[in-house]
Amino acid sequence: MIKRKDKIIRPKMEVEIAGIKLRNPIMPASGTFGYGEEFAPYLDLNSLGAIVTKGLSLNAKAGNRTPRICETVSGMLNAIGLQNVGVDVFIKHKMPFLEQFDTPVIVNFFGNTQDEYAEVAARLDGVPGVAALEMNISCPNVKHGGIVFGTDPKAIHEVVSQVRKKTSKPLIVKLTPNVTDIQVTARAAEEAGADALSLINTLTGMAVDVKTRKPRLANTIGGLSGPAIRPVAVRLVHQVVQAVSVPVIGMGGITRAVDALEFLIVGAKAVQVGTANFVDPTAMSTILDELEEFCLTEGIEDINDIIGSLVV
Repeated sequence: MIKRKDKIIRPKMEVEIAGIKLRNPIMPASGTFGYGEEFAPYLDLNSLGAIVTKGLSLNAKAGNRTPRICETVSGMLNAIGLQNVGVDVFIKHKMPFLEQFDTPVIVNFFGNTQDEYAEVAARLDGVPGVAALEMNISCPNVKHGGIVFGTDPKAIHEVVSQVRKKTSKPLIVKLTPNVTDIQVTARAAEEAGADALSLINTLTGMAVDVKTRKPRLANTIGGLSGPAIRPVAVRLVHQVVQAVSVPVIGMGGITRAVDALEFLIVGAKAVQVGTANFVDPTAMSTILDELEEFCLTEGIEDINDIIGSLVV
């Protein structure tokens, strides 16, 4: 709160992404928050800027065999394999719970072919309460030799264009960091019709048990997340902000308000919190409190005054 002539003024925390008004810039990263219901006992879902669901596919997926999570220095590796209930089960059994909250719901989704992406988007298009779709393009295109959609600008443009035709909802495209030039892939997504971009998805990594000499994940490789990747994520968000005109949502190793502030200062309009939710299910509430306290201490009346304020 900011005092002015005996009047108490709370910092304005509202931001806007692709026409969606968020009460604050804090939301969970897909895959770390289930379908929202799992975290409801630990924090008020109405306190978040948005709820981002676990990724959905056309049909249910069991995911990879275990072990599929392991800790690393300042982070973790996961190879869950995008386990999920499938889009139809989500609409029927998960969405009713989320509709009771006054918080925008962003549904993450994916596919193994362009047609699968388009079909999932089409089924979600008319669902009440879904504020936006977040498209995970870090998936292998099974019809084209297994190349990951998100690493090929041409494939990005094709699949995003096809999805764009199937939904009128705001479309957020989630970018992979495992590319040579993320500005090229970001522009491809924007040109194909993305309303916003989110980044970064996990970095590809591997860990070995030195006693057994076996990979610590049954899948051998997995996605690295957590504080260890934050400097890389901040750099990539900064580069993408310079390359596109659509809003950017930043993520990667955010555990404190100061971490979130780095992303906002380089130009992200909002941030997603991921691995920290596994450590502390109330992490986002704490980060939001710290963010408001920072604004109070620094005399910042509107969080938007911080966004894109990097001095170089």
